[in-house]
Amino acid sequence: MFEGIITPIVTPFNRDNEQSINYEALEPLLEHLIAKGVDGIFVLGSNGEFHVMDEMEKIVFSKRVIEIVAKRVPVYIGTGSCSTLETIRLSKKMEAMGADALSVITPYFLTPTDEEIYQYFEDVAKSVRIPIILYNIPKATGCNISKAVVKRLAKIDNIKGIKDSSGDIQNLKDYIEATKGTDMNVLVGSDSKISEGYQLGAHGAIAGTSNVITEVIVNLNKALKDGNHDEAQRYQKDIDVLRGVLKYGTVPSIMKRAVELAGIAPVGPARLPVQETTSDVDLKIREMLSYYNL
Repeated sequence: MFEGIITPIVTPFNRDNEQSINYEALEPLLEHLIAKGVDGIFVLGSNGEFHVMDEMEKIVFSKRVIEIVAKRVPVYIGTGSCSTLETIRLSKKMEAMGADALSVITPYFLTPTDEEIYQYFEDVAKSVRIPIILYNIPKATGCNISKAVVKRLAKIDNIKGIKDSSGDIQNLKDYIEATKGTDMNVLVGSDSKISEGYQLGAHGAIAGTSNVITEVIVNLNKALKDGNHDEAQRYQKDIDVLRGVLKYGTVPSIMKRAVELAGIAPVGPARLPVQETTSDVDLKIREMLSYYNL
């Protein structure tokens, strides 16, 4: 289940005063990704702007995703927060609603100790029966899950994976070593490191760029699994063209605009305070899309 390419979908918003969720744009986005061959849909990740959505929005949005996907691929839902009790409450609701798995980010803003991180994940895991993926993204949370903590957490029955978005190959290697001999899978969360991660033993990737260049990422996964190293190297290098324009806006403004300009779905802007892209940046995005014939 925890392998291949999982897309952390952007959350479509309307261009109205409330920046309300655009449910009409959700279906074409999901149908596009599934038709292109992704192995899973990840809701309420960083690109999904979970941090600017309230609990009811998260529940209603996730329910609609589950309905549209209709078990064609697994649906992973992000439920992590700064509070153990809040994370447990949302995790239970998502489990009852039909989520296939949960993604749980480390608490952010504060800097918990290793023991506090372990206890947080253990408490959440024990509150549900469905599988859990740990989500490590230290540049956004301020804390990194240590190798020692991962090794302990790998012993918990329903903790089945970890997404590493540290961008640090040594950290990824540590996780692969820590989970060796267990049924816990390591997933690459930094798109520039997919090939390196697979070579070290990672099982898949939660790749934000697959919102836009889905075929490139799916083909990269296939080439890596088939051992076609030259082909994989070409696809891995191709990702850099998209990554090169991401610096022109705050996450996930460029990704969302690229989805729109590629004609995939009218996913709208990122929520405020993140600003919409300018016409100059739109030009750079269009040039990038033309490279992929999008």
